[in-house]
Amino acid sequence: MDNYIVSARKYRPITFDTVVGQQALTTTLKNAISSGKLAHAYLFCGPRGVGKTTCARIFAKNINCFHPTADGEACNECESCVSFNEQRSFNIHELDAASNNSVDDIRLLIDQVRIPPQVGKYKVYIIDEVHMLSSNAFNAFLKTLEEPPHHTIFILATTEKHKILPTILSRCQIYDFTRITIADIEAHLSHVAEKEGIKVEPEALNVIAQKADGGMRDALSIFDQIASFTGGNITYQATIENLNVLDYEYYFKLIDAVLSHDVKGSLLLLDEILRKGFDAGHFMTGLGSHLRDLLVSKDASTIPLLEVGASVRGRYEKQATQCPLPFLYKAMKLCNDCDLNYRASKNKRLLVELTIIQVAQLLEDDKEDSNGLCPTKILKPLFKKEQAQVSVSSTSTVTSPAHGGNNAVTVPPPRQIETAERLVETTKKIKGKGSIFGPAIKREEKVESTVDTVIVAEAQTAYTSGEKRLVHQEDLSLEWRKFAMSLPKSKMAYAGRLQNVTPQLQTDGYTILVYVENAIVEQHIQEIREDIERYLRKELHNYQIAIRTEIRHEEKKVLALTDYERFQLMLEQNEILNELRSALNLRLL
Repeated sequence: MDNYIVSARKYRPITFDTVVGQQALTTTLKNAISSGKLAHAYLFCGPRGVGKTTCARIFAKNINCFHPTADGEACNECESCVSFNEQRSFNIHELDAASNNSVDDIRLLIDQVRIPPQVGKYKVYIIDEVHMLSSNAFNAFLKTLEEPPHHTIFILATTEKHKILPTILSRCQIYDFTRITIADIEAHLSHVAEKEGIKVEPEALNVIAQKADGGMRDALSIFDQIASFTGGNITYQATIENLNVLDYEYYFKLIDAVLSHDVKGSLLLLDEILRKGFDAGHFMTGLGSHLRDLLVSKDASTIPLLEVGASVRGRYEKQATQCPLPFLYKAMKLCNDCDLNYRASKNKRLLVELTIIQVAQLLEDDKEDSNGLCPTKILKPLFKKEQAQVSVSSTSTVTSPAHGGNNAVTVPPPRQIETAERLVETTKKIKGKGSIFGPAIKREEKVESTVDTVIVAEAQTAYTSGEKRLVHQEDLSLEWRKFAMSLPKSKMAYAGRLQNVTPQLQTDGYTILVYVENAIVEQHIQEIREDIERYLRKELHNYQIAIRTEIRHEEKKVLALTDYERFQLMLEQNEILNELRSALNLRLL
């Protein structure tokens, strides 16, 4: 028990060949050592746990080895290598810049640099988290970093390269360490499990590798944690339970429910996930990743982008064949929008449920012709009524009370009413101008006149018999602002006028009174009044809406008066006050 060492330290690489996932950088360093072309300063930067400090130590050990191998590795037999392995080497100094970041610490380091090594060729100074140095410490370090003694090599390590001064960067050879791939982490964990005699499922290693986010140190720490939890038998189920990871089985079930148009089943599945304690935002992030994996599984050339276990890969490929590409595009867009709005939402569960409802209804509208980039925002009914549904055709039939209800009048729907209004305006503009190929003959003019009469009649019927839904002041204000924001840049002045006024709905329910400051504002509103009315009639579903403007005259401002001016006004109303002032010998201060 006393001699236990965590896996991150026990299996820390001691040679360049054992470093995982950084083959390009290790090869470069080995070639530099073999050729004797060493720089005086190196900068190792990259995410945490990817091998920056480890490579710095191996590099320092190899350059001081008395008998290096042909491929640039240390011999592990000479005095320098033995002292390094026993952690008693005086040629390698590690400095934590997070706690030694002052000018005095750097000055002490500069004094130590002047002393040559007692054993070996070089003194190597590894400064970890170098971005934590203060600006004054960086400035004090510049000269020594640029021209150190020939026996000194600096290796700076950092996770945040952007915080380092450009003058420091220009004096170093920069090596960018990348995140370790999931496949490399799985292979290394499998090797550690074999060495430790631990049974492990490949799916469990995949979950650990994804949770580590490209860091081998994190992966080994999680591995030790789960090994202790399971008693040396790491299974997939125990791993997701210990790490609180949502099982991919839920995502497969949800997509199956979506493909079968089962909205109610999708919501019940979400409720089951939330009752198990998982965060709704985490679930939506996972759903977006699942849809992405389905997308890359549809093509053989993109399948290598699928970073899952071999047993799960077949399920992704099978489910991907059932999902059309437009559906995947739209669903990914909806999940991404939900993820962006999740933090700002006050009712987070409702936001997630609405997103799932939209995703579940994407395949229901077969008539929609879209490339998948613009998902529809219309929510269809979730629960069908048991009674017979009333089918609405392209035209509606109403009875005319003027004829005792015996006669029927055909009323076009609102969309046809708007189309009829536009046709009337277009017909009036081109009437009398003839055809574009020449003057119109008389017979054509009669036909045109007949069509014009029919359109006008239909438009009037639609206006008088159209929809008359109740209008609320809140809806009116909202649609008024929407119309102002929808105006093009060429009418920005009109948009500003509209946003500065407040429309007031009158008691009759359809008249809109707009108070304006002056005649110029009134003229601007009158110029686009027909467009506003047409927009409001359509959006508020009331075709009796009419706009009326009125200039509001400013009330006469009451100015503050002095005591003398106030007394003069009082004298105008009662002159006896002046006699009273004289009798009492009063004066105004």
